[in-house]
Amino acid sequence: MSKGGLDIYALAEDMLDIHEVTPILNEYYFETLQEFDFKSLLDVGCGSGGFLQELSFQYPDVETMGIDLSLVMVKNAKAKGVNAHCIDLCSVEQKFDVITAIFDMVNYLDKSQLRRFLGCIERTLNRGGYFICDINTLYAFKVVASGNFIKDVGDRFLTIDSDYIEDEGSYYMDFTYFEEIDGCYKKSQDSITQYYHKVEELKRLTNMKLVSKTPIAIYGHETEKFYLVFKK
Repeated sequence: MSKGGLDIYALAEDMLDIHEVTPILNEYYFETLQEFDFKSLLDVGCGSGGFLQELSFQYPDVETMGIDLSLVMVKNAKAKGVNAHCIDLCSVEQKFDVITAIFDMVNYLDKSQLRRFLGCIERTLNRGGYFICDINTLYAFKVVASGNFIKDVGDRFLTIDSDYIEDEGSYYMDFTYFEEIDGCYKKSQDSITQYYHKVEELKRLTNMKLVSKTPIAIYGHETEKFYLVFKK
């Protein structure tokens, strides 16, 4: 995803219908963390910091850090008191007991980026540490997410046109965002691309061991995500 795409997503995040889904998905992560004895956690693609903020309430003694490539997201996370930084994963020098990548973060990586990403995850994890993530299924891209979305909240207006391209294994989202500033509307446009990855593909690209694979259905009975736990 381009940094521009990240920033326009950050501006419009509160207008997207994800706030009912996020707590459901986060609960999978918190249930897993209850099973671990960990002292440090890195959240990759921390967004506006909601997960880390809640984590600090439940685990006040755990050292946490969030990273995101969007300056807007990092600013929002810091406003919540989150230890957030606008840096790439492979630039992180510290090691952690647990690394998380929540809500489609892995799907924003293309094939070459995914290999590099998993290598940096391994390097940044302590021995015996865990990497936890969720990835979208083909059904989620083709049926659940594709289509048009329009949201008007008075001083802001958002449209999203999205589609999954089978031959490319890519899901495109075109954002058009209007915001009223001093009586005039400012227009922003950018796009976001996600990529479909199979679980077996992730297993082939890493030396970490997949210890748990859980199907998740949020909107219906079909599996929309796989929740994955890897151990170094």
